[in-house]
Amino acid sequence: MNEPDDLDLQEPPNGAGGLGALAATARHVLAQMGPVRATRTLLRMNQPDGFDCPGCAWPEPEHRSAFEFCENGAKAVAEEATERRIDRAFFARHSVADLAARDDFWLSQQGRLTEPMWKPVGAAHYEPLAWDAAFARLAHHLRGLRCPNAAAFYTSGRTSNEAAFLYQLFVRAFGTNNLPDCSNLCHESSGFALIESLGVGKGTVQLEDFDAADAIFVIGQNPGTNHPRMLTTLQAAARRGCRIVSVNPLREAGLDHFAHPQEPWEWPGRGTRIADLFVPVRIGGDAALWKAVNKSLLEHEAARPGTVLDAAFVDDHTSGFEAWRAATLALPWDVLLAEAGVDRLTVERMAEIARRSERTICTWAMGLTQHIHAVETIQEVVNFLLLRGNIGRPGAGVCPVRGHSNVQGDRTMGICERPPAWLDRLGEVFGFAPPRHEGLDVVGTIEAMERGDVGVFFALGGNFLSAAPDTERTARALQRCALTAQVSTKLNRSHLVTGGEALILPCLGRTERDVQPAGPQFVTVENSMGVVSRSRGHLEPASPHLRSEPRIVADLGTALFAGHPGGGPRVPWGALADDYRRIRAHIADVVPGFDGYERKLEAEGSFVLPNAARERDFRTDTGRARFLVSPLRRAELGPDEWLLMTIRSHDQYNTTLYGLDDRYRGIANGRRVVLLAPEDIVEAGLTQGMQVDLVGVDGDGARVAPDFTVVPYAIPRRNAAAYFPEANVLVPLEHRAERSRTPASKAVRIRIQRRP
Repeated sequence: MNEPDDLDLQEPPNGAGGLGALAATARHVLAQMGPVRATRTLLRMNQPDGFDCPGCAWPEPEHRSAFEFCENGAKAVAEEATERRIDRAFFARHSVADLAARDDFWLSQQGRLTEPMWKPVGAAHYEPLAWDAAFARLAHHLRGLRCPNAAAFYTSGRTSNEAAFLYQLFVRAFGTNNLPDCSNLCHESSGFALIESLGVGKGTVQLEDFDAADAIFVIGQNPGTNHPRMLTTLQAAARRGCRIVSVNPLREAGLDHFAHPQEPWEWPGRGTRIADLFVPVRIGGDAALWKAVNKSLLEHEAARPGTVLDAAFVDDHTSGFEAWRAATLALPWDVLLAEAGVDRLTVERMAEIARRSERTICTWAMGLTQHIHAVETIQEVVNFLLLRGNIGRPGAGVCPVRGHSNVQGDRTMGICERPPAWLDRLGEVFGFAPPRHEGLDVVGTIEAMERGDVGVFFALGGNFLSAAPDTERTARALQRCALTAQVSTKLNRSHLVTGGEALILPCLGRTERDVQPAGPQFVTVENSMGVVSRSRGHLEPASPHLRSEPRIVADLGTALFAGHPGGGPRVPWGALADDYRRIRAHIADVVPGFDGYERKLEAEGSFVLPNAARERDFRTDTGRARFLVSPLRRAELGPDEWLLMTIRSHDQYNTTLYGLDDRYRGIANGRRVVLLAPEDIVEAGLTQGMQVDLVGVDGDGARVAPDFTVVPYAIPRRNAAAYFPEANVLVPLEHRAERSRTPASKAVRIRIQRRP
């Protein structure tokens, strides 16, 4: 933990990008890679014959510049392509207990893992282990389980389509649907909401729609940090006169102004103004806000019939409108405004922008999805778009932005605890009967490990412990397993809180050459807008002992099913990993939308998956897009309580820390901070720089995040913000979104307690 005296607080900037972004990028990549390696690598990033960014899932434009990357994308690549290495001598020097005492930033800076490592039962250190022996240990544990459901198989969003398809095939051939993945932690609420409203669980827009939109509402989202290339798209929209609205408890610098790092003439000033209107919604007040906006639109339509609604669209393509309209008009204005935390004028300005826009896009991220009533809130946003026919036409639609490079592709490939619709075809092609029961998601997996019902936990990428809620409880659950195994590129917290035995299986990164017996290979990924593209690394692997993710899954399949009665499913594991074209051929045969997979990649390098809602084909229960009614939820806080949301710093990608600064919020050299409204600080008798403990009120009230520094910030009253994953300890496992079960990390009730 940093001492409070180390913390450096400055006025937050009112713009992003520019020379600051360029300088930060240069410092980071040069420190990790050196000038020659950095230049050669970054020039291949997001290029047709290069590699897809291992960071966010924002798509590439049709006409790309030579520098098609952003600051945080470059940092993600530098972390992977670093010249620093962790070898067996490192693990001999450092016990697991020693490493566990280090902070996450130190762990991330040690470099790339270079060979398989094993922690035997009771051992203090990891020790090297040959690949075959590692797979034998895994197979031994899996065969020894009382049933296949006693194992869980996690996936991170970095995994390629080829690895994900092979992985879900392995898991289902083993006999379970226990496929928790990072979608459970982020956009699960989007999927549930959109399937019920529109019949498809993905966004409906393409990148070119942003070029045609008249209005873009950016909701619960911080593009400047989490997907900075989106700012280029928003900048182009703003320059041609598109109205942009930012809805967020915090004013984010990138949505204020943006100076493109490749436009030096903008560096002296703030750059292009992005958002015309900033709406400082209260944490948890989004549903009330959108109900208020919709009420305003309905009232304007009643006053001037035919001037607001797209009546033809509502009549021909939707259901439930009359019941929804009556429920919305009955809501009291004073209650809506109090719950949203905004005034009537702000709501009317939002509604006016919507009325004047013929083509509107709503885009959001985890500021909407990680709430108890997230599904209902997103459906209210969809109702807003349906009113004016803004689904299924150019320049309009829904755009949930995935924060990981292939999290959407993993779902398309069947990484889901709920069996996909094409399960029958999977069984036919590979000659087995796939399990039909619903498996475990992330929350269910933690609960099952806690009960002792899951004894083997296998993670294909990610940092499960740091990403999951209820940190201490999750740690205890992992420690109850007989074996935990992690496929990783770098050291993280999940390697240090383990089951009785633990394995670290080091894999190739996205930037590295992948050569198999059939020759050099490429993989494919799917971005937030349903575009599938190829990715080919060019760097020499960090170690000759690394294996690709498809090869690791295939070798585990070979080890597990080698002694299976009758040979097990008809899966030629080794042959599939020898040539990824064979995996793609099976994907094309099993997964809808992938017909002509290889041919399309060879001809164009990418292709767009079908999206029925984009064509106004709504495959819902009613065969139409659905206006859905939900009750108005009232948030109640005690007199000494705040509502906390977890956030990321600018020097951070998911659980990976690039540094200890948050440049766009004016915070440097520290992460254990809590952002509070200045008026609340005075009223509570606190002061800037005071050390406090954050005490969780939800659940049993026993969760404490100690030693945080009070920082005054422009945030709604009785709201608070702190960084993820440090504040994850405050999120009870039971505190989750209804139906989607996503941890409600954006709305946690806390008390603030002065330290002695």
